[in-house]
Amino acid sequence: MTATSDCSTDELLKGQRVALVGRLAVMAKRDAQQLMRRHGATVIDRPDASATLIVMGENGLPLGEGGFAAALDESVRAAADRGTLEIISETELWQRLGLVDPQQNIHRDYTVPMLAKLLSVDVPTLRRWQRRGWIVPVREVRRLAYFDFQEVATARRLTELLAAGISPAEIEKELAALARYLPGVKRPLSQLSVIVEGKSLLLRQGDGLVEPGGQKRFDFGAAADAELSPGQPSIALTSDILGFDGHRALDPTMSPGELVELAGQLEDEGQLEAAAEMYRAAMAAGGPTAEICFLLAELLYQLVELPAARERYFMAIELDEDYVEARANLGCVLAEMGETELAISAFAGALVYHDAYPDAHYHLGRLLDEAGRTADATEHWEAFLRLAPNSPWADEARERLDQPGDLPR
Repeated sequence: MTATSDCSTDELLKGQRVALVGRLAVMAKRDAQQLMRRHGATVIDRPDASATLIVMGENGLPLGEGGFAAALDESVRAAADRGTLEIISETELWQRLGLVDPQQNIHRDYTVPMLAKLLSVDVPTLRRWQRRGWIVPVREVRRLAYFDFQEVATARRLTELLAAGISPAEIEKELAALARYLPGVKRPLSQLSVIVEGKSLLLRQGDGLVEPGGQKRFDFGAAADAELSPGQPSIALTSDILGFDGHRALDPTMSPGELVELAGQLEDEGQLEAAAEMYRAAMAAGGPTAEICFLLAELLYQLVELPAARERYFMAIELDEDYVEARANLGCVLAEMGETELAISAFAGALVYHDAYPDAHYHLGRLLDEAGRTADATEHWEAFLRLAPNSPWADEARERLDQPGDLPR
């Protein structure tokens, strides 16, 4: 691929033949083409082997004529393999041109709780998606994952698929097929036009549909009639893995990792108590780890076993003092149990290890206000708004900071 890291922004596109594919997230395609030309590039309407740079838009990538399929035809792929053609994302283009500062991405990134609030999805579900690789953090700080706007789009698409009755197991299978059919697409759910038909994900291509394996279909509007009912089980765990009483007949050959994976499947089924037993079995088999303690603590919280969840969060921190999200979640549990001062200490401890943790600032601001320490609270509200101005909680922070004088105790 063409090296560009040492080029100035003025020289970056000079002499390049550039094709823009898909809808852009930042600006209109015509404006982007004019910008490319001002930087000395030749903009071509359709991507072909003569191109030296293809930019993939990040606001939905079509498959029809002139879209993704054309961009990655055999000649284009061969050019990329030879190193005469580079394929990059829209975000990378703006970063190279100096229009987006990579150091400012924190203002557009979301933690898991923020993402859950934004999409009305529960936090454990998002964590399972992350473990499966369905959503991928743009960065991690002391085990704390941050997700950018593209992963927000992916997560939103996943919620739509699950609401349509597609099980996690079927999504896993279909995404694997998509990866084989379109290996150049790293994030198919956010980039491609995907629709649901029964248990299958189909790609819209022109006026027709394409299966993940490449087989074409006519679109007779069957998707609306063939959806599964939302209550249909995702995988038949109860007959194959669990007894009639809902308890696991453990296979002694299963590894701790396999037991953790099974726990995640049970969570998908809504069998939370059985999932908790799997996490305990994983620790019995391989010893406790900070990660499994954290997962079990979150599950115990869902089961409203707050004292047990508190102890597991404490244990996660004992095993890994850098686990800032365990510290913050411990603070939430302590606050819910009425232990306000201990909760304040837990959030403050999280900020010792990661002072740019927006969620910790948010919760500290609320707790300090409740404790009547409004001046201290204001500092944390301001820090939160500075770090996460686009958060689902940003309006609450602005309203709090707009209030004149001290708040009532």
